[in-house]
Amino acid sequence: MKISFDLDDTLIPAQKHFATEPMNWLQRLLGVEPIRLGTIELMKQLKSEGHGICIYTTSFRIEFSIRLAFWTYGVVLREVINQSKHDRILKEKRNFYSKFPPAFDIDLHVDDSPGLAIEGRRFNFRTVIIEDDNIDWMLTVRQAVQK
Repeated sequence: MKISFDLDDTLIPAQKHFATEPMNWLQRLLGVEPIRLGTIELMKQLKSEGHGICIYTTSFRIEFSIRLAFWTYGVVLREVINQSKHDRILKEKRNFYSKFPPAFDIDLHVDDSPGLAIEGRRFNFRTVIIEDDNIDWMLTVRQAVQK
């Protein structure tokens, strides 16, 4: 299964606040953004089960910097979709969807936006929505993967 994760307020605190992974000196030196506590463990478990791990963000962060950030935690990403890639692939349909995982062969998308769950039902793609106060968010994702 190919699984994608949103960044802002799902894995990286922006407007929402949640516990984050400890950062080492290299991550601080490189300016790596803090990542939600449990992310690395979850991604490594999913990868060990044969799942592909992707990032799908509406930000314009550079793909290399996203890959580098996760690499410093020991996670190699299968694919990174930022807003530029989303726009390029979806072309004239890019304004119909805030995100459209099927265009990238993604089976499940993890996000914090309830609006994306509505889009998922409307356009027939699977989402799991994580609330910022969900301390069992890893279990929520694992249960969605097993469905």
